[in-house]
Amino acid sequence: MNGPALQDRPSAAASWRIALPHTAAAVPVARALVRTALAELEHAADSDTAELLTAELVANAVEHTAGNGPIELVVELLPSGCQVEVHDPDPAPPGNLTKPSVKDPDPWQEHGRGLLLIRALSSSCGHRPTSSGKAVWFRLPVVPAQRKPT
Repeated sequence: MNGPALQDRPSAAASWRIALPHTAAAVPVARALVRTALAELEHAADSDTAELLTAELVANAVEHTAGNGPIELVVELLPSGCQVEVHDPDPAPPGNLTKPSVKDPDPWQEHGRGLLLIRALSSSCGHRPTSSGKAVWFRLPVVPAQRKPT
């Protein structure tokens, strides 16, 4: 058979939801959850990209929101790919997530590239208000299986 078969993909959404500490320790936990979720599928979104973008969202939530209450990670596996959301208590929109910045980030600065990476590497991204703050999300498409040389 050439390419992924429909039965290899999840027929319905599968999702994981976890509360994470409002500390830098949340980043590796979030990466591990995304890696584990995507490893369950033979044909899934690119795990490395999903981990990187998840780490950016979680790090931004930890760094740019006040308080010490938990943040929440939601991972949804869909037939078309995956969606990752990070919920935090701050209702303010996340910088220039959905519109390009007027100027490029300073190459000598340590910060300022996270939202650029999310915009560039995801198939779509955005944010929405929630009853307790906001959710920032990205989507990645399913990566087709690679053909093996015969």
